[in-house]
Amino acid sequence: MTLRLGPPCLDWLPSYAHALETGWSPDNTQNVSAEQLAFLKCDPAAFLNSLLAQHGVVTLPDGSTRPKLPSLRLWLWDGEFCGTISMRWQEGSDALPPHVLGHIGYAVVPWKRSKGYASEAFRVMLNEARRIGLGRIEITVDRDNLASRRVIQKNGGHLIEEFVNEIFGPDIRLRYVVSVEDRSRGGA
Repeated sequence: MTLRLGPPCLDWLPSYAHALETGWSPDNTQNVSAEQLAFLKCDPAAFLNSLLAQHGVVTLPDGSTRPKLPSLRLWLWDGEFCGTISMRWQEGSDALPPHVLGHIGYAVVPWKRSKGYASEAFRVMLNEARRIGLGRIEITVDRDNLASRRVIQKNGGHLIEEFVNEIFGPDIRLRYVVSVEDRSRGGA
């Protein structure tokens, strides 16, 4: 079966729950698998609504909260849940607030990696970025995550800096930029 991307939905929820049960986390900065699984089992509809909500707050790893930015979240599906990709942005700007590591974040379950799913999902999300009017996106990755670095580079990402964001701990991260405008003219 080929890869499909779609918003979180009830039909795919049992497979998503299975991924959480294995300890997989859709958040690369903190493990939220147990927390999400408990919420999902308590009230599946409310859980899905929380994933799709365009209002409210996000809790950062240091415990502080910030208002949610506009966002798009898609699940990857090939007959079973494969992972998630999301994009967040500020209306009318390519800039992000300091507490946001990047425009795009994704996580593929371990048993579906190395199939090209992250690269394809990233490509789709870049098309969405162009559709909403972004000229460029930023994405960050841990230095030692070579697979994710290849996904970003395959989609036209250029390394611009190494940095530390204290909100997310002392680890050095890499920041890449992808020009969305170049993609619309057929460039990388």
